[in-house]
Amino acid sequence: MSTEKAPAAEERSHRKPMSRIRQRIAARLLEAKHSTAMLTTFNEIDMAHVMAIRGQYKENFKKKYGVGLGFMSFFIKACIEALKEISQINAFVDGTDIIEHNYYHIGVAIGSDRGLVVPVIRHAGQLSFAGIEQTIVDYVKKIQANKLELSDLEGGTFTISNGGVFGSMLSTPLLNMPQSGI
Repeated sequence: MSTEKAPAAEERSHRKPMSRIRQRIAARLLEAKHSTAMLTTFNEIDMAHVMAIRGQYKENFKKKYGVGLGFMSFFIKACIEALKEISQINAFVDGTDIIEHNYYHIGVAIGSDRGLVVPVIRHAGQLSFAGIEQTIVDYVKKIQANKLELSDLEGGTFTISNGGVFGSMLSTPLLNMPQSGI
């Protein structure tokens, strides 16, 4: 007499194919994990001044530019200044050479109901705060309309992760190859 029970309905599995973009993301993350020696550090910063500036200019910014003033444009501008000072981070290794970029194509992690994607804001160093915020809004619209293209995810020189959209306090993101920093 068998005592085994049939699996409960909630134990069923469902297989569904990954989109081409999701396949590419998975392959690149696996490549990063297997081919790099990554180090994660956590630094705390005082955001009081940024929060005060954002609070002071938020309404006027929205009226003038038609887009909200978020934190990401501040983070991108700060990262670009740091990348200018430490150019090896805005670089990648190619054999025995280090290729340093003199431009800033910044990948920005954006969460969606389909998962996290990292579109690239090209020439972010040449954009204003409004230009950065508008580019992010445009990518969000593309993601929501399922019109994000593989080319939107390629060519980044540095990435800013955003685990906070999922409620994370800390995270250990994987590199977007061939970038040397995230």
